[in-house]
Amino acid sequence: MPDSPAAPRSRSRRLPFAAAIAATATVLVFTGCSQAVPVETAPLASDPGCAAVVVRLPDALAKDTEAEQPQRETNAQGSGAWGEPASVILRCGAEAPGPTTDRCVSVNGVDWVIDESDAPNYLFTTYGRTPAVEVFVDNDVVSGTTVINELAAAVSVIPAGSGCTTLDETFDDTTG
Repeated sequence: MPDSPAAPRSRSRRLPFAAAIAATATVLVFTGCSQAVPVETAPLASDPGCAAVVVRLPDALAKDTEAEQPQRETNAQGSGAWGEPASVILRCGAEAPGPTTDRCVSVNGVDWVIDESDAPNYLFTTYGRTPAVEVFVDNDVVSGTTVINELAAAVSVIPAGSGCTTLDETFDDTTG
């Protein structure tokens, strides 16, 4: 009979120990995974062009450099993010910008309007493509030029209907 009281005690000790092991394992599993980057869905994110862009996004930006930014999971359709914490966020499905006085550059066949008002954080928006793609870049972490250069191949699947023009080109076209 002396064995019977010990059996329930050892079993009762095993339950908290097993629970502690399970809790520790759960914490380890979730600590190893980074959370999805919260991104506000763009108005036209469900456009098929955005799906074509997203499947072509690179797994890292500035790869093999000290500024390398690995791709992260996002919580929004038509989006992408890179870096820990996220230093680059892409949103496909934005409204196409109209004429602007902001700087417009062409990189690998893709025209981008650059909003520099919050430097060193820059907003690059494709110009002449519908839907438009917006890319937010923390230029203190990774070069905006590098980012738009490396995203050009993915973004170029949305056909260009027009492109950047200069004031000189506009006057040349009208005086003709």
